[in-house]
Amino acid sequence: MGRIFCIVGKSSSGKDTIYKKLLKNKSLRLKKIVPYTTRPIRAGEQEGVEYHFTTIEVMEQLQSENKIIECRSYDTVYGRWYYFTAKDSQIELEKYDYLVIGTLESYIKTRDYFGEDKVVPVYIDLEDGERLSRALKREKKQSSPKYEEMCRRFIADAKDFSKENLEKAGITKKFDNCNLKDCTKEIENYIKSNQEQEMSNEIVRS
Repeated sequence: MGRIFCIVGKSSSGKDTIYKKLLKNKSLRLKKIVPYTTRPIRAGEQEGVEYHFTTIEVMEQLQSENKIIECRSYDTVYGRWYYFTAKDSQIELEKYDYLVIGTLESYIKTRDYFGEDKVVPVYIDLEDGERLSRALKREKKQSSPKYEEMCRRFIADAKDFSKENLEKAGITKKFDNCNLKDCTKEIENYIKSNQEQEMSNEIVRS
């Protein structure tokens, strides 16, 4: 049986970069689950790569079919944006391991949906000053920078990823991304260790 490794962390902590590096590591044999969002596509993003960019109408249709695993909404200065994961043909846990990026809330809902033994959190941490510097640099590259939204997300992260919330989610291990190469290697070893443990469990069960 496969597992879903869920990368979580504050904005601009390096989640996207590490996510892409892990997927490229063929030895990990990880497949991606592309989430959905109703927010506008950003410069440099592609449909079906970072997200499936969809509409509220499509989201409501999936809800009516009980195909949404988890869904989060954010009231931004540009309106309400939804992010969600759908139980579609992408997911075959009986065959594969998966890698996803999410929030603390989406991790909890995915864990509750599939079971604690099937969903593994990978919490990436980074010093706040460095995060803010990276966020500003990234936003400047956008054709229409949204600095208000960047600040809103930065402030919201402090509450969303508080020590209390992390403890409630059962997350005690973190990976410090002050050095990208070292952090990625540590996560790779962690994933391999989990995969080896699952293989041992399969042997015992058989």
